Parts: sequence; C-alpha cells; structure tokens
Amino acid sequence: MSMQKTGFYGVLLAIIVAAPFLFPDFSTQLATLWLFIIVAMTWDMTGGQMGYNSLGNIFFYGTGMYVAAVIAIALVYDVGEYTGAAGGGRYDFTNQQYITGFLLGTLGAGVFCAVSAFILGYVLFGLRGPYFAIGTLGMAIAAGELVSNWDWVGGGQGITLPVYAGDFDQTKLFIYFAFAIVGVILFIFLKWLYSTRFGAAINAVRDDEEKAEAMGLQTLKYKLVTWSLSAFFIGMVGGISAFQLISFEPLESAYQTINLGIFMVVCVLLGGKGTLWGPIVGAIMFQIFKEVTWNYFLGWQWVALGALIVVTVVYFQDGLMGWLMHKKPEWFGVRVESKDDTVAEPAE
Repeated sequence: MSMQKTGFYGVLLAIIVAAPFLFPDFSTQLATLWLFIIVAMTWDMTGGQMGYNSLGNIFFYGTGMYVAAVIAIALVYDVGEYTGAAGGGRYDFTNQQYITGFLLGTLGAGVFCAVSAFILGYVLFGLRGPYFAIGTLGMAIAAGELVSNWDWVGGGQGITLPVYAGDFDQTKLFIYFAFAIVGVILFIFLKWLYSTRFGAAINAVRDDEEKAEAMGLQTLKYKLVTWSLSAFFIGMVGGISAFQLISFEPLESAYQTINLGIFMVVCVLLGGKGTLWGPIVGAIMFQIFKEVTWNYFLGWQWVALGALIVVTVVYFQDGLMGWLMHKKPEWFGVRVESKDDTVAEPAE
C-alpha cells in the first residue's frame, strides 16, 4: 500500500473515531449511517458483484434482531416468561449481563443467519433474474408473518430488551462503535476478497453464469458462500440494532421490507453496483438526503425518495462511482491518451 493511501485511510479512521465526540447530538444518526453502509455493502456482494439482486436481505436483518435478543435473554431468564411479562418490562440486566448478552447475541445472530442463508440458498439459487428477487422477497414477508404469530418471542408486540444501566450517552457511543467496528472489518474483508480468485469467480457468475459453469466453475458453491458471508454481517448488525432500538416488533421494525429492505438497494444504486466504494458513497448520500427530507419536507419525504430513485435509474444507471469512472477515468488509475498523443512510426 502506498504512503498516499496509507495516509488517506489513517485520516479516514481518525474521522470515524472522532465523529461521535465532535457531533455528540448526532450520534444516533451517525450510527444509522453505519447501518446503511453495512447493509449496502452486504447487498452489493450478491447484487453487484455476483449479479443476483435480492429483495429479501431484510430477512437476515430481522432474524438477527430476534436471535440476538433471544440469546441475551436466555442467558439470564426464561424467554417465554420474559416475553409474556409485558414485553420484558419487569426484568433487569446487570451491566455485565448486558455486555455479555450483547456480544454473544450479536455473534450468534451472525452465525445463525449465515447458516440459514447457506440452507435457503439451495432452494433460492435455483431461481434466476426477477424470480430470485421475488423469491427472496417472499421469504422475508413470510418470516415476518410467522414471527408475528409466535408467542414465545412476543408475537405481534415484539420484544423489549432491558436497557444498559449506565449513562444513556455512553450507550449511544457503545452502539456507534459497535456498528463502526463491524463496518470497518467488513470493508477490509471485502477489499481483500474482491482482489482474490474468489472475487474473480463471483464476477464471472455475474457476467455469464452459463459460460462460467462450462469452464468448470462450481457456481453454486460460490453463490452459497457469498450469500452466507453477506448474511453473517447483516445478522450481526441486526443484532446490534436490537439493542439500539430496545423495543422492536416484527413487521415494522425487524422485517421492514418497505423501509430498510428497499433503502439498502437504493444506497447501492446511488453509489454504483459492483464497486467497493459505491455502496459506501451511496449510503452517505442517501442518509443526508433522508435526513434533509425528513426534517424539511415532512409529508413529502416518500415523494422525494421516489423521485430520487427515478432520477438515479434513468440518468445514473451506473451510480455516482460508475458515472465518475466514465467521466474521470484518470481518478481511478486509468490512463487515457489525449488527442495530441502520437505514436512514433517504426523505422524502415
């Protein structure tokens, strides 16, 4: 890595660490920004890098929330009794129980979602194109309905987790850095993964799956592993979100197909599919746009969001990063010869 890149990443890491201290009133919005960045990067693993556009990745987010909550509760109380007692309002956690439940719950959520993706993938990857997208969407909707009728995990009223006994501002900082750590780890992992033979293989699936199979590539294996890796990180951030929201229910908070399920796709479209930085840039743009419209165009925010999607799909089909790569290829290390460049004639 060059000194210039090292300096850039050093400054970026310093900004990440300093952000919640420089803007303490916006720590929740900064944590939400990290959530958007992570779900956008994970969606792009299958949708951008592999060419399988999923509308059901919210399944892993919602499942991660419930798995993390159940693990954290089960370490201390009986889950059925806890969820049956006014959503858990009569119970408390010590700080040690809270931290232990948070760590084990978040990790367990990631592992459970990864295994679920691997198993479900055997069925869903038999579908391609829009059929795969519809199949994954149906999976997410069905999961939300099933959980809302499962009394052991709170049914339609959901779950209310005990709050951290410490200072509320400390809790917000803790949640922010939990998101940030997962986001940084995911970025480093994807930067490495996309440079390996594995990255080239999933790009081959995207470009021409039939040809890749004819060349001997075991496409199903790569699809299953990619989706499982994606689900692992989505499940983890779902677990973190459970502790951030404290109280959540299945349809509006966990399996929110209309909100976060669409937002993660929009973030990738804004920034550019199939690129490392595209989902990150798109998530930042979307978070800024969302906060501005939510605060200054109350009642019209969904209209503004719909207009943003239409403009992006019609005029910026490759996203901001794709548009920049076309307009300014030299910014991305591509040498473009000018019209004045001449090639010397070979000597006779």
